[in-house]
Amino acid sequence: MNSKYLHRIGAIILAALLLTGVAITSSTTAQAQYRRRVIVVRPIRPFRPFGNPYRPYNSYYNQYVFNTSEAALNQGYHDGFKTGSEDGRKRKSYDPERSHYYYDAGFGNFAEAYRDGFERGYREGYGPA
Repeated sequence: MNSKYLHRIGAIILAALLLTGVAITSSTTAQAQYRRRVIVVRPIRPFRPFGNPYRPYNSYYNQYVFNTSEAALNQGYHDGFKTGSEDGRKRKSYDPERSHYYYDAGFGNFAEAYRDGFERGYREGYGPA
C-alpha cells in the first residue's frame, strides 16, 4: 500500500518538474526567436609539409573570389588605399607590389582587375609622390 502512494507522489513530482521545464523552455524559445545568429566560417588551411605556407599552391583565400570584375576592382581599390595610406604615413617607399594583398589576389578570380584597382588605390592613398 505504501508503494502505491509512493508511485503516485513520484508521478506528481515528475509531472510538476516536467511542466516547469516546459514553461521555462517555452519562454526562452520565445525570447531567442528575436535574436540574430552570427555564424563565422573560417577556411581551413591545408597541411603542406613541403611548400611555402605563405604562398600556398591551392588557395584558401576566399576573400579574393569575386562575382564580377567591378567587385574585384572596388575591393582592390579599397585594400590599396588602406595599404597606401599606411605606407605613406609610416614613410615607407612607394611599392604597391610589396603588399600581400597584391600577391594573394592571383589565387582568386579577376586577379588582374583586383591588382589594377589596388595599384590605383595605393597611388591615391600614398599621397603626392
